[in-house]
Amino acid sequence: MWRSTLTAIRLAALTLLIMGVVYPLAMTGLARVAFSDKASGSLIKEGDQVLGSKYIAQAFDSAGYFHPRPSAAGDGYDAMASGASNLGPTSADLIDRIRTSVAEVVAENPALEAGKVPADMVTASGSGLDPDISPANAYAQVARVAAARQMSEDDVERLVQENTSGRDLGFLGERRVNVLELNLALDRLDGGRPQ
Repeated sequence: MWRSTLTAIRLAALTLLIMGVVYPLAMTGLARVAFSDKASGSLIKEGDQVLGSKYIAQAFDSAGYFHPRPSAAGDGYDAMASGASNLGPTSADLIDRIRTSVAEVVAENPALEAGKVPADMVTASGSGLDPDISPANAYAQVARVAAARQMSEDDVERLVQENTSGRDLGFLGERRVNVLELNLALDRLDGGRPQ
């Protein structure tokens, strides 16, 4: 019996070593070689300074920046607390929150009408950290951003168009605009950050 028990312990230790140490290290190493940017978090840097990740939303509150989708992650855009609100479409809390968000968005973007607010301007994504917005959402913010930066709306619209990504493989997903990349392009075009 001890012999069988010892064999089982050895096999368990060997499996733990292979599956818990060797395999993860090999996959991490392979990912760093084959997909170094993605394996490192797809960080966007300016010199040595990390500005953010291409795949994790962050808050932009200034009127001179495009704003991401609302976040239900922790206290907002907290990557350690990723998650949705879990409120269903018939939830009174969700309906009240969306009504409040619509009023805030319309007040912040006077060119918008309450009935024409893109859904992703007032609803959080499943993770609460979606870095992308729809082109409709971006175009709805153009007038506010242009006014805050004292730029022409045509220049800002052109920037949105240049930063709009198509569907993956031509048919998967929707067209989208990465908010961080758009705001960085806006800073480069405008020559600095808004007041």
